[in-house]
Amino acid sequence: MNAKSAISKEIFAPHDERMLGAVQVKRRTKKKIPFLATGGQGEYLTYICISVTNKKPAQASITKVKQFEGSTSFVKRTQWMLEQLRQVNGIDPNRDSPEFDLLFENAFDQWVANTASEKCTFFQVLHHTCQRYLTDKKPEFINCQSKIMGGNSILHSAADSVTSAVQKASQALNERGERLGRAEEKTEELKNSAQQFAETAHKVRFQQDK
Repeated sequence: MNAKSAISKEIFAPHDERMLGAVQVKRRTKKKIPFLATGGQGEYLTYICISVTNKKPAQASITKVKQFEGSTSFVKRTQWMLEQLRQVNGIDPNRDSPEFDLLFENAFDQWVANTASEKCTFFQVLHHTCQRYLTDKKPEFINCQSKIMGGNSILHSAADSVTSAVQKASQALNERGERLGRAEEKTEELKNSAQQFAETAHKVRFQQDK
């Protein structure tokens, strides 16, 4: 089981949550700690995770999870509701970069992902989650590459194209149905007229034979 699957199982599943995405990160700048107590837990790995509750109405959140050196388990550190996210900064919109910043109501962190690709995937999931679960105030995405923001746009464009094609096809079928309906009405009228003519001719012939 890889780290992300283990985090999903250990941290989120017991609280009836689904993990939507995660990225392993390191701080770009060292956090200032005024006092460092002895007997610390040593080195650790940090993951930024996106999750959503299974219970309705669904609530999304961003959670900082750590795995300390020598341990196989994961520890939840800080969790923010998605509504608390104010800004997502991709740092450089012109190149693939693993650096990014997250600004919350009461916190600001500067991170570096393992790779630019992992950051890109995380941003795509985060952007989609914000669009889906936030109805009012959505966070600002700045300095992001177009491919990060364009994933959903491409899907929406494709969906719009399909919808448009379906609507055009439906309209064409309706128009065809109307034409067929009118043709059937005319055929029925002609049939009735022919039948009436035949009956009238038969009556006239019968009277002449008498």
